Amino acid sequence: MIKFVLKKIGYGVIVLFGVVTTIFFLFTVLPGDPAAVMLGQHASKDAVEAIHKDLGTDRPLLEQYGHYLNDLSPISIHNYKKTDDLWYLNPQKYSWTPLFTVGKQDVIVLKMPYLRQSYITKRKVSEIITDTLPETTVLAFTAIIIASIIGIALGIVTATRKNSFLDRSIFVLATVFGMSAPSFLVGLIIMWLFGYKLSAYTGLDPSGSLYDYDAWNGEVLKLKNLILPAITLGMRPLSIIIQLTRSSLLEVLSQDYIRTARAKGLSYKKIILKHALKNALNPVVTAISGWFAGLMAGAVFVEKIFNWKGIGYEVVEALSKNDLPVVMGATLIFATIFVFINIIVDIVYGILDPRVRVK
Repeated sequence: MIKFVLKKIGYGVIVLFGVVTTIFFLFTVLPGDPAAVMLGQHASKDAVEAIHKDLGTDRPLLEQYGHYLNDLSPISIHNYKKTDDLWYLNPQKYSWTPLFTVGKQDVIVLKMPYLRQSYITKRKVSEIITDTLPETTVLAFTAIIIASIIGIALGIVTATRKNSFLDRSIFVLATVFGMSAPSFLVGLIIMWLFGYKLSAYTGLDPSGSLYDYDAWNGEVLKLKNLILPAITLGMRPLSIIIQLTRSSLLEVLSQDYIRTARAKGLSYKKIILKHALKNALNPVVTAISGWFAGLMAGAVFVEKIFNWKGIGYEVVEALSKNDLPVVMGATLIFATIFVFINIIVDIVYGILDPRVRVK
C-alpha cells in the first residue's frame, strides 16, 4: 500500500511540474511589458530597465525559468549577500528557515513557495489567494452539495419511473439548463429572474459576496448572497449526477440479487434505498469528487456575474489589467487542487478495492 501511495504522489509531482513549465512558458511568450503595466506607457527608460532587472525579465529565458522553479520550490538555493542579485534571499519576498550554506554566499533554505507579487497592487499573490480562496471554496462546496442532494434524489425518481413523462421532463430540463447552456448564460437568467424580477418575493440580491461591509458593524456575513451563485455553479454537475445516478441505478436494478430481493417479498422502497442505491452510487461519488475540483476553477465567470469576491473574480480582474503573476498563481493553485483531489480519490480507491493497487 505504501508503494502504491508513493507512486500516486510521484505521478502528481510530475503532473505539477508539467503544469508549472507550461504556465511559465505560456505566460512568458504573451505580448505585453510588465514594466509598462506597473509604470504606465510614459515611464522613463531608466525606470523601465530597473523594473526589468528587479523582475529578472532582462535575463535569458532559461535563467528566468530556473528562477521561477526556485521560487516555487519549498527547498531552494539563494544568495544571501548580493542584494542586487536576482537570486538574493530577500526578506520582503521570502519566509524561510536556513538549512545549510553552500560556498561563501549561497544558502539552502526551507521556505513557503513564492508566487511573485501583483504588478498592480504590489501585494504578494499568495496573500491575494489566501484572502479570496476561502470564498471560492465555500461557493464550490455549497454548489456541489446542492447538486449532489438534488441530483441523486432526481436520479432515483427518474430511474424508478423510467420512460414516464416525469422522467423525460427532468432529462430535457437537465440537458437544456445543465449541459447545453453555458454557465454565464444560466447565471444571467437566474440573476435577472430571482434577483430582479422576483426579488420582492425571494428577498435575494442579484450580486454580493459572502461578507458585506456595514458602516456600523464592519464585515457582516450574508449567507443569502450564496444562494444564486451556488445554484448557477451547481447546474452542470447537477445534470451529470441526475443522468449518472439514473443509468447506474437502472443497471443495478437489473442484477440477479435485486430480483432475489424482490422474490423474497421486500418492499420496492427498501430494495432501492438499502440494496440498490449504495451500489449505484460508486460512479456518482467519483463524479462528485472530480466536479468539486472543477467547480473551483469553473467559478470564474459565475463569480464575476454575481460580484462574488473569490479567486475567480480576481482572475478576471487580473486578466483585464494584464496582471500576469495573479493569473499564473491562481492557475497553479487550481492545478494543485485538481492533482491533490485526484491523489486522494486514487488512494481511497486503493484502500476500498485492492485490485486497483495491483493495476
